[in-house]
Amino acid sequence: MSFEHYIRSGQRLLRCGYTTGTCAALAAQGAAVLLLSEKAPQYVEIKTPKGVDVRITPVFCRMEDGYTAICGVEKDAGDDSDATDGILIAARVRRADSDGVAIDGGVGIGRVTKPGLDQPVGAAAINSAPRKMIRQQIEAVSKKYNYAGGISVEIFAPDGEEIALRTFNPQLGVEGGISVLGTSGIVEPMSEQALKDTIELQIRQSAVSGAKRLVLTPGNYGMDFLRSGRLNIPDISIIKCSNFIGDALDVAAGLAFEEVLLVGHIGKLVKTAGGIMNTHSAYADCRAEIFCAHAAVCGASAGTCRDLMNAATTDACIDILEKANLREKTLDSIFQMIQHHLDRRAAGAFKTGAVLFSNKYGLLGTTEKAEEIIMHWQE
Repeated sequence: MSFEHYIRSGQRLLRCGYTTGTCAALAAQGAAVLLLSEKAPQYVEIKTPKGVDVRITPVFCRMEDGYTAICGVEKDAGDDSDATDGILIAARVRRADSDGVAIDGGVGIGRVTKPGLDQPVGAAAINSAPRKMIRQQIEAVSKKYNYAGGISVEIFAPDGEEIALRTFNPQLGVEGGISVLGTSGIVEPMSEQALKDTIELQIRQSAVSGAKRLVLTPGNYGMDFLRSGRLNIPDISIIKCSNFIGDALDVAAGLAFEEVLLVGHIGKLVKTAGGIMNTHSAYADCRAEIFCAHAAVCGASAGTCRDLMNAATTDACIDILEKANLREKTLDSIFQMIQHHLDRRAAGAFKTGAVLFSNKYGLLGTTEKAEEIIMHWQE
């Protein structure tokens, strides 16, 4: 039973896949059904947060002993390039003395070793959305079979430790295995060139409509921030440019836009302070280095610089700067360099600037020209 859900990319149809979080939830469902009904399910099925149904046949579903059920499913990344494609994600489920659903990670699931990630230090690297999906499946199965007691769930991946070496987990502060991730539950593939072509088409459509002002944002975080109304800007064309910031700026220049505002999470846009215009982690992941360099210029101690270099996330970097009373000064320095590199890429074709935020701290600030652009748009 294969997963058949497609998206269109230009003239091609690309097959979607499902995340490790969806796999964990499916495996937990299968093991829970076996445990509480004493019968292995022929298939497992859930509706992902994106609203897409995933129905698959487990690789195995069996009793491990007299009181523990295990179920395994195979990760299918579809046409997306993914280090975890084909990996086995499994769940070990048993009744528990305590109430509720307890979720932990076993073999092949990483442990968080640095602050600033989705889960606290010491916890299994199973993010919040997958934990919610797992809990929902366990609760639904328990209700179906009239079980009111507690359930213990252990997610494991036999090859997870080896696979994790091909990911950025070690650098992020997740050790010993893979992370169980996914907010939508679905992996939507798109080739790099197809994505660039789509971005160019959207910008071109805005230009054809007569637009001379443009907002670029890398992804959903930026879209959510813009919808919140925090910037108080009028109805301007907004284009998701993914990681291809430089390419999007080049297209805007060729189409004679006059003002382009870049709005994004600091985890992405801090890289532009180093002149990095493709922000995918496969190309560069120097967030900590940029924070450290600017903090050092602003007077940070060697200890603070070491802490920044060991930080797992940009929010953790800001926490460190806050404690050192260097947050505002360091961010100002970073913003100046972002403006410098944006100006260099635009090469005088249009006025540009950037607005940066974080999920934890909200609006962090704007570059000098971004503030001028926003004031102009509000007139």
